[in-house]
Amino acid sequence: MDDKNNYLNRRNKYNEELNDLLDQMDNILKRNPLRGVYDDLFSNRLPIVEDFTPPYRQNEQNAQFDPGENPFVSEEVEDTAPNKSLDELMEELNSLVGLKKVKEDVKSLANVVKIMKMRKERGLPEVEMSLHLVFTGNPGTGKTTVARLLAGIYRELGVLSKGHLVEVDRSKLVAKYVGQTAPQVMEVVNQALGGVLFIDEAYSLVSRRGENDFGYEAVDTLIKAMEDHRDDLIVIVAGYPDKMEEFLNSNPGLQSRFNKYINFDDYTPEELLDIFRGMCRKNGYKLTENAEEKVKQMLEFLHETRSDSFANARTVRNLFEKLLTIQAGRLAELESVSDEDLSTITEEDLDKIDLGELMR
Repeated sequence: MDDKNNYLNRRNKYNEELNDLLDQMDNILKRNPLRGVYDDLFSNRLPIVEDFTPPYRQNEQNAQFDPGENPFVSEEVEDTAPNKSLDELMEELNSLVGLKKVKEDVKSLANVVKIMKMRKERGLPEVEMSLHLVFTGNPGTGKTTVARLLAGIYRELGVLSKGHLVEVDRSKLVAKYVGQTAPQVMEVVNQALGGVLFIDEAYSLVSRRGENDFGYEAVDTLIKAMEDHRDDLIVIVAGYPDKMEEFLNSNPGLQSRFNKYINFDDYTPEELLDIFRGMCRKNGYKLTENAEEKVKQMLEFLHETRSDSFANARTVRNLFEKLLTIQAGRLAELESVSDEDLSTITEEDLDKIDLGELMR
């Protein structure tokens, strides 16, 4: 019941924020004929909130769309339902922007699983292998997207029975009071059985020490659950490379179970531009020639000056959404607007972007 209430509270919060934006647009658009057009534009985004799968329904579908994880394709791969074949899942993997080494690593894992399964079917000795994974990399580099695809791939290869994804962080695993953490971890594990449990920023489980912190208890409980359910549960832990090393060194049980790493490099400026172009295509927008050149320059600057706050594809999405707002404000001042105007982002729109906001 608490999960349901949390979900409803989150959904209401998101809806309130969207409605605030609509109210602002409404005030601007009341004075011209574009009002209805932009009401439709923004109201069409509301189903993203409605489609969110709350925790209490995670046995039905656990994948949640993270707009920062290779956003131009994430919406298409969030559902790893049984109707997606291995070929379709691998095709979606190949369609992701960049991630060349990641794709090679995933294909290698799939090949190993195929051959091990073939050996078992032919009565040859089985080799005990851990399929749990460590994903290292900065935010917005596609880790969650690849985890969703990998869950479906493992299902199609017969490793997992369901192939769904349950994504959690410290707050979902560590309770505040004595005696609550172990049951909380097991509740999450039970939701993930048959699929992949994806723990983002896993190092935060052991980053604090104190008598009132139960992160280490969560790790101990997780290790036991991984052993008890090793035939139908894959755990992927993710985070910054250096911090993940500290996490794995905090418990010998982690080191023995997580011995496969996949590193997600930051996107190059060219790949960031490809992601931006993909967002435009997917949403029916196009750039003027000068606007595209300016986007390219902005992304190059953001990449070259990136700090810990740089979020790769999430930063690109932030830029895209800010441009939609700026374009809407520009068109709202016009008496007459063509279809071409509605689908074009101009250099004038780019000139109003505050790069400082994107760098925060």
